[in-house]
Amino acid sequence: MSQARTFTYQSLPMRVVMGPGMLNRLADEIDRAGLGRVLVLCSPPQQALGEAVAELIGDRAVGVHPHARMHVPVESAAAARDRVAELGADGCVAVGGGSAIGLGKAIALEHGLKIIAVPTTYAGSEMTSVWGLTEHGRKRTGKDPRVLPVSVLYDPELTLSLPAAVSAPSGMNAIAHAVEALYAPDASPIISLMAEEGVRSLAAALPAVVQDGKDLPARADAQYGAWLCGACLGATTMSLHHKLCHALGGTLDLPHAETHSVVLPHALAYNQPAAPEAAAALRRALGGVADPASALWELARSLGAPGSLRELGMEKDAISQIVEQTLAHPYANPRQVTADGLTHLLSRAWAGEPPTS
Repeated sequence: MSQARTFTYQSLPMRVVMGPGMLNRLADEIDRAGLGRVLVLCSPPQQALGEAVAELIGDRAVGVHPHARMHVPVESAAAARDRVAELGADGCVAVGGGSAIGLGKAIALEHGLKIIAVPTTYAGSEMTSVWGLTEHGRKRTGKDPRVLPVSVLYDPELTLSLPAAVSAPSGMNAIAHAVEALYAPDASPIISLMAEEGVRSLAAALPAVVQDGKDLPARADAQYGAWLCGACLGATTMSLHHKLCHALGGTLDLPHAETHSVVLPHALAYNQPAAPEAAAALRRALGGVADPASALWELARSLGAPGSLRELGMEKDAISQIVEQTLAHPYANPRQVTADGLTHLLSRAWAGEPPTS
């Protein structure tokens, strides 16, 4: 007789508004949240979109702050918090990817202000209570319910201009959230269902997105998958993959999504032998493949995503530094993490070689 299931499931309070043209509902979402003076946050490349959003919501916007930066340096967060205080904003609208939403979370952490997120990538940060700040070359993260956006608007029309070079690693980044949720120590049947469906949706949609950036149904499917994968990240504990990416990003300032895209197949190959149920779910999600880690590596290559940490600017002699950081403050993981295992994993990821366990 099989053993009865034992698990705990805690859902996060989240409101999701999804579909083409939903940006036009932003003003209603601001009013619904009880906000009247919001600061629009975005990164420098998204400034035009940020200004368009501010114009759309009229006098609800008190300004645009187009200075979000990758990995949320503490200096960037401090400048944004000062801007909020100067303008007397009572909330923020974060438009863009993980950098803008991460900056909004830093403000929420400091001032307790509500955030409304309008994602234009597949990062998934909008669905979590995880915050991250980088200081002196180290990225620290935490969880706090105050940083969870009160409303998330997914409008696939906003992703139509996202180039393939951004779409591919952003989507692989989202898949990584679901992969780790499948073998997290606090996994549950509900999250596992969401994770499997999120991987299935993204793995099917991304080739079409890369082939034809104007394919709106594919863009919508990719956003749907990214939502599910992000929700999985928000509901479970991160493991080795995310620990490695936090170390690589915070220490070496490697690009966020691209780093996730490179590391994911290698981290999964390391953990697959110790996570048979997760591997089985991924086989189903990826169309019955024999080896999910190799399938994800091949998917990333077919999408044109970066194939190695070397391509991203990492020097080979930095491997030992990342191994040391990872072992100093490890995350929960289904397989014991060793220096030799990490060195092997990172060496193959650095060189762009296929993943092995």
